[in-house]
Amino acid sequence: MESPLSTDPTTTADEHSQFQGVSLIEVGPHADQQRLDNFLLSRLKGVPKSRLYRLIRKGEIRINKKRAKPDARLKVGDIVRVAPIRVAESATIERPSDALVQTLIDSILYENDSFLVINKPQGLSVHRGTNQNLGLIEALRWIRQDQTEAEDLFLELAHRIDRETTGCLVVAKTPGFLKYLQDEFRQRRVHKVYQAIVHGRWSEDVVEVNAPLQRHEIAGQEKIVTVDPEGKSAVTHFTLLRSFDRASLVEAKPVTGRTHQIRVHCQYAGHAIIGDNKYTTSGKNHFAKHKRLCLHAASIEFALPESDQLFNIKAPIHSKMCSLLDALGAKTGEKT
Repeated sequence: MESPLSTDPTTTADEHSQFQGVSLIEVGPHADQQRLDNFLLSRLKGVPKSRLYRLIRKGEIRINKKRAKPDARLKVGDIVRVAPIRVAESATIERPSDALVQTLIDSILYENDSFLVINKPQGLSVHRGTNQNLGLIEALRWIRQDQTEAEDLFLELAHRIDRETTGCLVVAKTPGFLKYLQDEFRQRRVHKVYQAIVHGRWSEDVVEVNAPLQRHEIAGQEKIVTVDPEGKSAVTHFTLLRSFDRASLVEAKPVTGRTHQIRVHCQYAGHAIIGDNKYTTSGKNHFAKHKRLCLHAASIEFALPESDQLFNIKAPIHSKMCSLLDALGAKTGEKT
């Protein structure tokens, strides 16, 4: 027997952590135009992302009884059907360590009643997954719940960046702002600037990479993205900032927001990002000892809701990336 229809558009407790039957969730106003995967990740707490995508591919998660893709956009009144899902007890949110709590508190760059911006630490996923029971968003919820004991706490990722990427990450504190910023992303009105240290001498003539990207899901392995004519359109603008003998510091402005876009476009241009083991060939890795991905979300800019005022914030580069830049400059001298 199917479960009763859920009409709460802001379900954030573990109401759907275990299902006795099929779950039907009605899309409310706050989730209008939200992607299916983002909608489910915010509601099915404890379900690993990989399992969620697998259920969507198998047709066990449907919109209005029809199969859908993870990036399908929802509309108010849509009915999302979710097959029974059992969540392991290990999915319970871990208590973040005291060190992580302090790191995240110190990393908050800005906060108001609607959102906060954090300089995401390296090596921390934005949300928990199959092999990690604690992500940034779960840790933040734990911290705020511990600080306020508020029953109506709302904290949701407005977007994502890779686990090894550092820098600006926006977290929504209200359903209204979450919907607003996700719509701004969809309309390409949010401007993000990244900085990356790449292998080799980047040519000043390379100011744009326009190459479609295709994501591949390989069983038992991490996803990989390749340039593919059959893939989704992807455009990144580049500017050379500093040049060294065997490396360059570049600025990257993604026009589109594909998975691993900057990393793959740098590789496609012949200059993989230092520390990117997934997209760097061993024969061209002159910095094999540097294990940290040198990619940083340096700034983000968007218009504030109900205002013409632009909000722009910058995040300082993490210490190991700064140390590498200092070492490159000291060793080879930089050229502008």
